[in-house]
Amino acid sequence: MLKIERLCAGYGRSDVIRNIDLRVPAGQLVCLIGSNGGGKSTIMRAISGMIRPTRGEIILGGRNITNLSPSEVASCGLAHVAEGRRIFPSLSVTDNLRLGAYRRKHASTADVAREIYHVMELFPPLRQRSGQQAGTLSGGEQQMLAIGRALMGAPSIILLDEPSMGLAPRLVDEIYCVIRRLRAEGRTILLVEQFANVALSVADFAYVVENGGIVLSGTAGDLLNNPRVREAYMGASGSSHLPSATTRAARLEQSRHAVNTA
Repeated sequence: MLKIERLCAGYGRSDVIRNIDLRVPAGQLVCLIGSNGGGKSTIMRAISGMIRPTRGEIILGGRNITNLSPSEVASCGLAHVAEGRRIFPSLSVTDNLRLGAYRRKHASTADVAREIYHVMELFPPLRQRSGQQAGTLSGGEQQMLAIGRALMGAPSIILLDEPSMGLAPRLVDEIYCVIRRLRAEGRTILLVEQFANVALSVADFAYVVENGGIVLSGTAGDLLNNPRVREAYMGASGSSHLPSATTRAARLEQSRHAVNTA
């Protein structure tokens, strides 16, 4: 489905990510974990055309989308739910959802209505607030709306960037219940998440991103049970404080060496 080879990208003259290789097979959920500032969101922005890569290739469904604009990438079947949700605050919940379907030129009014019904089935709070201005929703409800709007476009792949950001634990649970359901439906998803244990619990495969590069990869189950990954990103010692980026990178290099020599 999505194939990335030797991708480099950044802002201005500086590359933030370097030589990124990753795969997202059709029907699977792949996650990117790592420390803040490691380059995870930059990878997502480069894939969706928000920033232009300086090197490498991005192939979606057999088509090279490396240098396409965000609107052209969206037309290829990719939906990006970016950090900050980016809903239309003055429009109603229902109108925000309708806008998500605007690229489906051959969809009938009935088709769009069915999709809205499906989204509101996934997110019951949106049904209760269907006529309410989106800007008056809670943070969790706005995240639900952002994901629902992405689904309205019937994308072949969905990019979810930090869906738990700023949410209370109860709302994080609700969002991830829906992500699990989408995975069960066979949706193809690339997920960036700050809570590694949550992301790995729903993913099929995972990449660890540090200092602009991928330092470790494997099945989500393997990484979830990797003691060094647990210590670096999940507070295996019970502490909520994460070690420094330098310490994490060193531990992950040791883990990668252990995996390669096993």
